[in-house]
Amino acid sequence: MDAKNHAAAVAAIILAAGKGTRMKSDLHKVLHPVAGRPMLLHLLASVDALAPERVVVVTGAGREQVEAAVTPLGAVTALQAEQLGTGHAVAQAQAALTGFEGAVLILYGDVPLVGTATMRRMLDRLAGDDAPACVVLGFRPPDPAAYGRIIASPEGRIARMVEYKDASTAERAVDLCNSGLMAVRSADLFALLARVGNDNAAGEYYLPDIVMLAAADGRTSVVIETDAAEVAGVNSRAELAVVEGAWQQARRADAMANGATLIAPETVWFAHDTVIGRDVVIEPNVVFGPGTTIADGVTLRAFSHIEGASVATGAIVGPYARLRPGAVVREDAHVGNFVEMKKAVLGKGAKANHLTYLGDAEVGAGANIGAGTITCNYDGYNKSLTRIGAGAFIGSNSALVAPVSIGDGALVAAGSVIIDDVPADGFAIARGRQETREDWAPRFRAAAKAKKAGK
Repeated sequence: MDAKNHAAAVAAIILAAGKGTRMKSDLHKVLHPVAGRPMLLHLLASVDALAPERVVVVTGAGREQVEAAVTPLGAVTALQAEQLGTGHAVAQAQAALTGFEGAVLILYGDVPLVGTATMRRMLDRLAGDDAPACVVLGFRPPDPAAYGRIIASPEGRIARMVEYKDASTAERAVDLCNSGLMAVRSADLFALLARVGNDNAAGEYYLPDIVMLAAADGRTSVVIETDAAEVAGVNSRAELAVVEGAWQQARRADAMANGATLIAPETVWFAHDTVIGRDVVIEPNVVFGPGTTIADGVTLRAFSHIEGASVATGAIVGPYARLRPGAVVREDAHVGNFVEMKKAVLGKGAKANHLTYLGDAEVGAGANIGAGTITCNYDGYNKSLTRIGAGAFIGSNSALVAPVSIGDGALVAAGSVIIDDVPADGFAIARGRQETREDWAPRFRAAAKAKKAGK
């Protein structure tokens, strides 16, 4: 590999060794979801867009959970057996990066919203003509609180970095804070880390100390800034909710900027991979789970929940509809109030407008599913398929016991329990014969009253 390729190579070290005790959870902190995806996987997706040569996740408590999540994605793990500070944590990745020559991004698994564009800015600055030793990502929060401070020139040259516990009153008055995220050349990183000591208030090996060690060698480090929301960390359920809220707010703005109408944006909740087309109308209180694609010109009415589903152009869903994984709504189809679909296809122009369950079903174009109809797809052991042909009409309150097929253009009478196939253009009725007894009700009421009085 030539020198130019060395400079272009990228690796990432993601710190995920913290215990996360404030989460009060059996689930590892970095695996708590934001927008339906674990925080750590959000970060890995942003890193992956850089085409990194290597990704190392530093684990500690709960390592088995983290390893199970990241190993299938091609990341390797390194164990920090003792919690001795961020510098010590990064040092544990050294063996996994043996032979790597290039730029190393240092990231945090509980800081999930850092985007690829910001990572690229860090790498580009590291490759600048002035060849800084380290690039530090800084931010200015509304309340600097206990964050480490960065003392820097207006051009971003760092004069000093200090942890809050060790900062003077004057240093604590500075509002430029250290996010902890850095970019460092591999040739520098571990050599500097080897010189970091723990003579500080916490007795820990601080990662930011490499900046001052580089300065002692006559080398300059620099800070670039980002918005505080992008580097928000999660250490508690309350902070998780704040990060979720920030992600959702940004996603709503993106949806509207790309041509969707959100009637009450603050009530719509997207998943990390939700795809929304143009001229989509989303009414209040619509919730998306992962795996959903909504085509152009769709209307999603209020209080609908959509997960693992696809909805084609011109379709109308809701209000109060639920589309579960495997639901496919074709062009101009209607899914009405209190209708649930699971692993089912509703054909072009077909309608299921009221109180219906379609599970493991294929419904042809233009079919009409009456109110209260259900496909009985499960016998307690196995699931079976119901097929309803194009243009078929299913009367209200019918039960279609799978496996069963209703042919094209067939009619099923209301209140029927269908257990046998119905041919195309056929008519099926399956219900008990009605018996009517005139003047019977008064005699029943008199007998009932007498029985009650005799108790």
